[in-house]
Amino acid sequence: MSDILIVDDDAALAGVLARAFSRRGWACRQAHDATTALALAQQRAPRQALVDLKLGEDSGLRLVPALLALAPDCRIVMLTGYASIATAIEAIKLGAVHYLAKPATVDEIISAFDRLQGDSEAEVGAQPLSMDRLEWEHIQKVLAEQGGNISATARVLNMHRRTLQRKLGKRPSPNPPVRQG
Repeated sequence: MSDILIVDDDAALAGVLARAFSRRGWACRQAHDATTALALAQQRAPRQALVDLKLGEDSGLRLVPALLALAPDCRIVMLTGYASIATAIEAIKLGAVHYLAKPATVDEIISAFDRLQGDSEAEVGAQPLSMDRLEWEHIQKVLAEQGGNISATARVLNMHRRTLQRKLGKRPSPNPPVRQG
């Protein structure tokens, strides 16, 4: 039997995921913040951990190396509704084995834990990213560099904090619509 530590500040989502993993025979523990996750990992090292990128005011990115310090063999998958290239790269550099955007099925998550290598056959997009998406990616990169601090990020981007918060609240489409003509 496999065991999993689910770390998500959304208690309802964590509960749904835990029930779905339990139905598949997994032993599940839940944490809704980094402190609880680390306490659970100290009690019993998890084999797998599913970590949300945004844990309230904290970042799941900071939790990845801390979990690995307690459980070096733990396979961590980062799950997020705020996917960006910058945070995906950071998650992998910090030790996550995979990075998934919400919504993801339990089968996709289990598959991500099992992946040992990259996929050289991964599809390359036919179109470049939209300007909105490029802006989003740049904001996410700077936000990661500033340790998730929105005020510091706004200063670096020379942007009003409220404007930055508004932009972070909107998620751009990955590509512009294709025009026929």
